[in-house]
Amino acid sequence: MSSVAQKQSFGSWLWDWLTTVDHKKIGILYLLGGGFFFVLGGIEAMIIRVQLLTPNNDLISAGLFNEIITMHGTTMIFLAAMPILFGFMNAIMPLQIGARDVAFPFLNSLGLWMFVFGGLFLNLSWFMGGAPDAGWTSYASLAMASEGHGTDFYAIGLQIAGGGSLIAGINFLVTIINMRAPGMTYMRMPLFTWTTFVASAMILFAFPPLTVGLFLLTFDRMFGGNFFDPAMGGNTIIWEHIFWIFGHPEVYILILPAFGIFSEIFSMFSRKRLFGYSAMVFATVLIGFLGFMVWAHHMFTVGLGPTANAIFSVATMAIAVPTGVKIFNWLLTMWGGSIRMTTPMLYALGFIPTFLMGGVTGVMLGTAPLDYQLHDTYFVVAHFHYVIVGGTVLGILAGVHLYWPKMFGVMLNETLGKITFWFFLIGFHMTFLIQHWLGFWGMPRRVFTYMDGQGWHLSNVISTVGAFLMAIGIIILIYNIIAATIKNVPVANDPWGDGRSLEWAIQSPPLYYNFTQTPLVRGLDTVWLEKQEGNASGLTPAVPVQAIHMPHGSIIPLLMTIGMFVAGFGAMYRTETAWGLPVLVLGLLWTFIAMGVRSLKDDLGYYVPKEEILNDIKRERGRN
Repeated sequence: MSSVAQKQSFGSWLWDWLTTVDHKKIGILYLLGGGFFFVLGGIEAMIIRVQLLTPNNDLISAGLFNEIITMHGTTMIFLAAMPILFGFMNAIMPLQIGARDVAFPFLNSLGLWMFVFGGLFLNLSWFMGGAPDAGWTSYASLAMASEGHGTDFYAIGLQIAGGGSLIAGINFLVTIINMRAPGMTYMRMPLFTWTTFVASAMILFAFPPLTVGLFLLTFDRMFGGNFFDPAMGGNTIIWEHIFWIFGHPEVYILILPAFGIFSEIFSMFSRKRLFGYSAMVFATVLIGFLGFMVWAHHMFTVGLGPTANAIFSVATMAIAVPTGVKIFNWLLTMWGGSIRMTTPMLYALGFIPTFLMGGVTGVMLGTAPLDYQLHDTYFVVAHFHYVIVGGTVLGILAGVHLYWPKMFGVMLNETLGKITFWFFLIGFHMTFLIQHWLGFWGMPRRVFTYMDGQGWHLSNVISTVGAFLMAIGIIILIYNIIAATIKNVPVANDPWGDGRSLEWAIQSPPLYYNFTQTPLVRGLDTVWLEKQEGNASGLTPAVPVQAIHMPHGSIIPLLMTIGMFVAGFGAMYRTETAWGLPVLVLGLLWTFIAMGVRSLKDDLGYYVPKEEILNDIKRERGRN
């Protein structure tokens, strides 16, 4: 295999992407898949806002509104935000630690295809009798009463996609623990790698409860398991505990990688080492730990009692402390720095006050007496979106602009990037700031219309106009991506000129084996350190040039996932149609046979010859 780009037929190009186990290509596929679902979830959000634009609106029915609001939340959390972050983790984290690939390339591919087919399975519900309609949390009292197969699509689709997330989390953990370059101690890892590490550890402990809950819900719906039916001795509140034991750590699984992206941005574009690096690391770990201690603050109104409510209120206050440490350290990183107002830096600056507002309203909702008044109002909608959109989505958009040249070898237009930023930020605050007041004024969330004369009309108009501004910003971003791809102007190894970590010392996009020689890490911000000492390449090799072992691609992950996908339909229709049970058996057999082929196949990978590596080194020196 040559690192020089060769002309490929469409068939070989498609086969290459379907069978890839290269972490960089898998990162791109996560980014593309998550981007597709992000746009889909955004369209659903726009329908919600247009429906609420005027009182007594009959644009869509109450039943369809419930389906759209359920699918919007489910899509944005499980199929957009997480996969896009997985894309960055895949594409950037191994480069930051000096690794050739992730620890388990085959499983990495399997996790990707499980996300893709889980999302496809969930969204096929639109065309097969109706989408889930019990809310993105799918509380058992609503889910059990839901007619049709919408909730079944939810439970089975998320089990497939969630299994892929669990695989990815385990893979990232093992990669960071075992595959760091010589000299890359834990306290020399970039903050994005640290946040990937902690978020992956949270995935390891948070996703099994969700998997168990979805399994029990599936058994209740399909086999009369009665886990959540009070009339048969079950308990609907148990679902809430199971869901939020996953659901609140999930918030930090989403926000921590965004924190990591912003930490890289503040340091790069202030041209300073991150202030209080050790404190930032320990704050990240503490957030990961405390994230599991606060789940019942979503449940203050279910009757847990004053003692439990008080404990979870205190825990909610406590988790604000390490987050505050991070905010002060970001501000002090900029203090006295030589700040460059790039597009990523604009997103970082907009993020601090925006996320701070979400944190403050979170502490407010963590106070049980106030939560009693604001529960299930638009105040909660506003808080949640200030955290997830004002934190995670701003981080994703910052990461797209920051890492696009490294991942694709072309630079997004900075002027268009800044236009996108202002449209999105202004639109965001217009959309969600006013919703705090709507909550105070008593507007319940999840209602598909409202009567005139309640004082909510103007606020909903403002909110809807803001949503359109956000949509315009995303459309400009998509145009920016298309235009940059068509122009295809190559960029340097460090197109920003201020790179501090290993990914900025290799070519853009990287070679398929990442590093011609394994790097020696000599300190924190190792590339910056090397450049300050006059090493223009930014890398000191740890080993001489030698052949590099790489894994073969494989179609088996895709085949295994197709089997799970088919089995899901068989499970839903096993008694309703003559083909249900045979399809279930066929899908499971297909998956196990593909798995067996993998286990029998003696795949030891291949070696990149030393001569090819030497040629790549000469070519890179010629480019520089």
